[in-house]
Order: sequence, then C-alpha cells, then structure tokens
Amino acid sequence: MGKKVKKEVEPPKDVFDPLLIESKSVATVVLMLNSSEEEVLAKACDSLYKFASKGDENKVTLLGLGAVEHLYKLISHEDPIVRRNAIMVFGIMASNNDVKKLLRELDVTNSLISQLAPEEDVVIHEFATLCLAHMAVEYATKVQIFEQGGLEPLIRLLGSPDPDVKKNSVECIYLLVQDFQSRAAVQALNVIPPLLELLQSEYPVIQLLALKTLEVISKDRETRIMLGENKGLDCLLKILETKVHDLHAEALAVLANCLEDVHTLQLIQQTGGLKKLLSFVEVSTVPDIQKNAAKAIAKAAYDTEIRKIFNEEDVEKYLINLLENDNDGVKVAASEAISAMCENSASKRLFGLQGIPQLVQLLSSDNDEVKEAAVTALANLTAGSPSNSSAVAEAEGIEPLVNTLNAQRDGAIAKAAIVLTNLARQEPFRVKIQSCGVMNVLAGLLSSTNSQVQGKAAFAVAVFGCDADARTELRNAGGLGPLLELLRSKNEEVRRNACWAVMVCAGSEVTAVELCKLGALDILEEINLSTGHKSNFSEAALEKLLDNNLSQKYSQMGYLSSSNIITDGFYDCGQIKRGVKFLSLEELSMRELTDCRAIIYVNAKPQEDDSWLTIVIDIFQTEYQCSNAMLNMFLRSVFSLLISVNSLLYVVFYVREGKGKKEVEKSKVTQFTSQVWLPPPDFILLEYIHDASRTILPLTTTRKQVVALAQFVADKMGGPIERTKLHDFSWELHVSEIQFELKCNVVPIGKVKKGTFYHRALLFKVIADRVGIGCTLVRGQYNRAWNEVKLVDDSPQGIDRLLLPPQEYLVDLMFAPGFLIKQGSAEADQYKYI
Repeated sequence: MGKKVKKEVEPPKDVFDPLLIESKSVATVVLMLNSSEEEVLAKACDSLYKFASKGDENKVTLLGLGAVEHLYKLISHEDPIVRRNAIMVFGIMASNNDVKKLLRELDVTNSLISQLAPEEDVVIHEFATLCLAHMAVEYATKVQIFEQGGLEPLIRLLGSPDPDVKKNSVECIYLLVQDFQSRAAVQALNVIPPLLELLQSEYPVIQLLALKTLEVISKDRETRIMLGENKGLDCLLKILETKVHDLHAEALAVLANCLEDVHTLQLIQQTGGLKKLLSFVEVSTVPDIQKNAAKAIAKAAYDTEIRKIFNEEDVEKYLINLLENDNDGVKVAASEAISAMCENSASKRLFGLQGIPQLVQLLSSDNDEVKEAAVTALANLTAGSPSNSSAVAEAEGIEPLVNTLNAQRDGAIAKAAIVLTNLARQEPFRVKIQSCGVMNVLAGLLSSTNSQVQGKAAFAVAVFGCDADARTELRNAGGLGPLLELLRSKNEEVRRNACWAVMVCAGSEVTAVELCKLGALDILEEINLSTGHKSNFSEAALEKLLDNNLSQKYSQMGYLSSSNIITDGFYDCGQIKRGVKFLSLEELSMRELTDCRAIIYVNAKPQEDDSWLTIVIDIFQTEYQCSNAMLNMFLRSVFSLLISVNSLLYVVFYVREGKGKKEVEKSKVTQFTSQVWLPPPDFILLEYIHDASRTILPLTTTRKQVVALAQFVADKMGGPIERTKLHDFSWELHVSEIQFELKCNVVPIGKVKKGTFYHRALLFKVIADRVGIGCTLVRGQYNRAWNEVKLVDDSPQGIDRLLLPPQEYLVDLMFAPGFLIKQGSAEADQYKYI
C-alpha cells in the first residue's frame, strides 16, 4: 500500500524549491504551518512531505510535534497548492498506525472525500485516495467513509487517467466491500464495468486489486448476474488463457463464486467456458489453483441443478484425476468435491466405477486430513449403494477402514464407522469386517469423549451386534459398560444409537443378563421416566432386555406376555424394589437359609453333562476310600434322591456341613457346584410336562386344553380350595419345610405340593408354554397371581368362528380349577383381589 505504479515525474513548475530541513529544525518547519503566507505554507508542507517519506520514525516525530493537527486545517485551504501539498503529507503519513488513529479522531475522512471532486488536481486525487486506503483498513473508518458518501467518488476515479489514482481507489474499494453494506451499495453504483476495465490495465497490481474486489462482491448473486450481463465471465476466462500465472488464482476465485449461481453457470456452460475452466484446472501445474478449483466445485455442488450441470460436463473425470495429484491439499479438496457430487445419483454411480480404488488408497496416507477427506467421500459413496459398497470391498478397503478407526482425527474415525456399517448390510462383508476384530476397536471407541464418534460407534455396535460371536467379542473387550454410559449422554443421537445397540445386544440371554448386572435396566427405566429423553428406542431397548431376562422382567414388571416363553433357568424371587440389585439364581442359592419368601425356580432339563458323576465318584473313592459295593449302593441312593429331592445339592450340603470322615478339598467342591448347581434339574417338573403333554395335546380345542391344564395344575398343587377356607390352607408351612429340607432358599417348582395363587400360576405358565398354549403370567398383591388366555367363544349359527375376535379370560386355579372368568367382570376382580 502506498507504492506508486508509475515512475516519478518532474515536479510542476508552480512548486517552490523545497526547504532544507535538518532534524534539529523540524520543529521550526512545523511552526511554519501557522504562517499566514501561502508560499511559506506550501514550502513547509513540501518539506514535511520529503521528511516523512524517509521512514516511519520521521512520521512519529511529526506526530509528536503536532504536525497532523496543523495539516488538518490546511487540507481545506483555499490555495490549491497549499491544499495539495498538505494532502500529500497526509497521504504519506497515514501509513503509520498512530497517525491513523489521530486522523480518525479528527474525522478527516469527510474532508478527504470532498477533495475527490472531478475538478480537483490529479495529485490531490492520488494522495487523498492513498490516505483513505490507509485508513480503510479499520472497520470504524470503513463505516465513516460509507456513511459520508465516499463510495461514489471512489468508483468514479476508477476511470481516472492516472494509474496511481486507479490503484489507490480500487484498493480502497476492495477494503470497503469487506463490509456487507458497501457490497450492496457498489452494485447500485454500477461498479462492475469500471472494474472489468481495470482488468485490461498494463499494471498487474491494478489488475490484481480489481480481481480481488470482484472476488469479494461476486459472493452476492446480483453481482454475479451483472458480471454475466457485462461479459465479465469472458474477461475472466481470457485471463486464464494467458501465460501470466500471477492472476490465475484470483481470476479462478471469481469464477468459483460464479459457479454457485445456476443462471451464471448456465451462461458459462453455453459459451463453452466451463469446459475451458475444467481443462485449465486439469493441466495446471499450480497446486493452489487445482485445490481452489476443487473447493469451488465442492461448494457449488450442494445445489441440485448445479450438480446436474457438472455431471453433464464430466466433472467427475477431473476430480478423479486430481486424487492422484502429489499435493495433499489437492487430494483433500478433490475428495471433498466428490463427497458433494455424490448427491447426484449418476455421479455416484460413476465414482463407484472409477474413483473408489483411488479413495481407498488414500486411507493409507500419512496425512490425517487426506485420510479424513477420503473416508468421508467413501461414506457418502456407500450410503444406500450396495454396488459401491461392493466396490470398496473389491478394492481391499475393509482392512484400511478398520485401521482408520484408530486414526488421530475424530472425524475420520466417525466416517470410517459409517462406511463399515454401510458395508455390513451385506452378509459376506459383515463377516469379513468382524474377522478383522472390529468389535474390539468399537469397544474402545465407545469411551471416546467426542459425541460424533460415540454415536457412530454405538450405531456400528448395533449393526454388528446381530452376530453372536460379535456380541461375545464386545463382552470380552469390556464394551458393555461404556455402551451403557452412552445411555446417559446429553446428545440425542448418541442416546438413540446406544439404545439401539443395547436392544440388539440384548438379543442373546447371556449378554442381556450381563447388561442387567451392569445396571442397564435402571438406566433405561430412568430414561423412560424422562419426557425429554424417552424415545421409541429406549422403550424397545428396555423391552428387549427384559424379554431375554424374564426372571428380572417378572420380578420388576410383574407381567409376562404370551410371547414371553418361560425356559429352564427361570426363577421367581418376588417383587423387587426399585434400586435393589437383582441377584442371579446362583447368588441366591449361595445365601444362608432364612425365613424369607422362597425363590421358586424352573428347570425341567436333565443334566446333559455327566462329568458331575465322575467328580462324585472321585470324591468318594479318594476321600472316603469307599469300596465298589458301597459306591454302587451310594449311586443308587443318589439317583433315588434326584427323583425325590430333584437336586444333587444334598451331596454338596453334606460335604460342606462336615458330616463326612474328613473335609473335602475346596477346589473339588467348587468344581462340583459350578457344574451341577446351574440350577439342578427338576425331575418332578419334567414328569409333569410329560404327563400334561400326553393328556392335553390330544384335546381338540384350546378351551378344552386350558381347562384340562388348569385342573392338572390344581391337582399337583393341593387341589381346589374353598374360598372360605383359604386361610386354613397352610402353604407357607409346607414351603418352609421344603426350604429346611433342602437347607436352601431356592426351591424347584416341582417340590411344591401345596401351592397358592402364585405357585399355581407359574406352573400353569411353564407347562402352557411347553405345550403351546398362549397365556400370560400376572403378579397381583398379597401373593396373588393369575393367568390370562385369549379364546374364541362358540359362534352363533352360520358365523365362522375365525371371524370372531378372541375374548380374554382369567383361569381359575384355586377355587374351581378350570373355570374361565371373563376379564373385566366382577368375578375376575374378586379372583384377583378378594
């Protein structure tokens, strides 16, 4: 700034010979500015101009001597020579920041703008515009110049015959249009034609400033339209065709703005300019030009119509070529442009055929920015495109993508997770990705502090968690805990994806139990109580979790639906209070015998593993030195015991109580209990199921089957009880005797011979699930529980029974076993509560 574009010329003849100023006489010259003689004033100003031109120190000296205040009075002097010389000093001194500050305080801009009138001397124009250009660097001065009407004379001076005036004026305009108010104003003042005229200047600095100004104002659509109307696009393309590279980048920047406007882009396309532009970018050896061109394409490609035009001009080919450029910045920009162009289906297909291998190669780049841009492009290319996903796999991209999950940039990690989930929609690729240990990596990513990474990692867990081996891998990698922590996230997407992942992982009973141990149910229940955090995903996750952990579901919810099939290992430990830890059956079995409510368990599965028998034989042969005859007698007793007591736990208790000849090794007992007590088989229940199946399955209607099963259950649980004598039915004592007999709080359902409501309802549900009768299990208060079944009533004559809606009934298992009570009736309420 301040540098002249033309050579120095001889001073005009009306200029006085300058005073010779030594440093010790500067103050005297400044005092001369108070003179009333025009000749003295003119010579003093000229001398100060020469002095200030020698360096910044001299400008500071003049500032300290108060020269600025004196000169300010002279810039409006009636004598043109005095006025001109004073403005020359201002123009040269204004490059100093302290001087600029004082000039702003003096509000000198208004006086300077008044000197831009057409009739003023060209030297005044030169130094007034120079001073304004220096001052326009600061925002406050920009506002002053705009509000004082400085734009119009500055634009007029773009047509000045003096190159320095042109240069200073266009530089000042360039600084002013950084503010949106000035940008809007220059359009109305028709700034485009004079700016385009400056592009023909013989001085590169003027051309450069004109292009920079065009770049700024062409960000507005109206300016782009004006450029097209004034054939400015042709001027810009001609600059690109020249061999002078200094202006190429700026010209390209203006054209880049024009690409964002459909109307202007169509003009460029119709004249063949777009092909010229793309060809220029392709053959250019300047990385910045190629990078900026790709960025311009990326920015413009967010418009549907523009993407279509780009596709018609084969812009994809140019972008693919740029991926192989040696410059990392060019690769990044090209990848970003490809990401944007993917929104066009034709472009997406084309990139799938040609660009994916190059992008996969960039995943191995040492530059993290390149890696992130490439994986982002792949994420967009594979979204909803099985063919492109296949292309990534065929380009051997799976392993680099898994490796990218360990990248330094969170954006790259998140996008890599997206690509992998896109590929995983196809079974072969999902299996291959899992073989690369993706779940181990995802388990670590769940602990990320970046919400984007957390959300995408949780989503990936949901996708890969449908496989049993993947769930096991996640459990072993310690991923379940961090996954549950994400349920508490304040980010909605993270919470939603975490809920989905929990729902998928809870598809296996082992994982569901582990999740419950870690507190998943409490967290999900808390979420579902919050109106702000509750969602369909959180509700589905809770339901799925409980559906694969029916013991806890029944304990907490007090309800099992007809689709909740009770399997071996189920147990009823009663209603659990909120916040109380839910213990496993094994943990409950290890507790000391108490007078608390018995835990009723279900296990009609015979022990498949007979290794327990080997352990028992080893214990009695090595520790008790039993003979074969004694051992055979003992084994017969054991099998008899299994049928009557339903558990080999007696042996364990016998050993633990020290009733044998000597203490058995703890390791053997531990091995024995871990193999047998999970839980012991209930042979009585197994016999019940077999007997019920033989008698119930042959019956022709569901109604008859329900009635028969109800009578069967009641018969095994103490028979019908008169309502008035219910309090005399001493089932509590009976169950306590079983607990004492087993020396354990855990009791198999088959051992209960005098059962109340909740015993009978559980047994009914267990057998009904085995024989295919749909029914619910509902817990009431005061040891009540009941089963609900849906049955179709007998149809009136001439109506198909299948067309009738089923009716809900409660099954009476206590008072009149087999009697079906219509749901909602007074009898139903009486059965539940009275």
